[in-house]
Amino acid sequence: MLKVRVTAPPADGKANTALTKLLAEFLEVPRSGIKIVRGVTSRNKMVEVESLSEEALLVRLDSVKTRGGG
Repeated sequence: MLKVRVTAPPADGKANTALTKLLAEFLEVPRSGIKIVRGVTSRNKMVEVESLSEEALLVRLDSVKTRGGG
């Protein structure tokens, strides 16, 4: 599980847009490769990263710990 906070309001999909943009930038993938597959209208979301292998995704997420973010 990864916890992410965005400052965009949840109105008009702005928070979802901010989340996909943030994840795309952090994971260095195109924003089109980040899909919210569950929880579009909820605080809790499940996302799919289409443009990375599972191994590459885990390596990039693990870097959060080494940078002091987790």
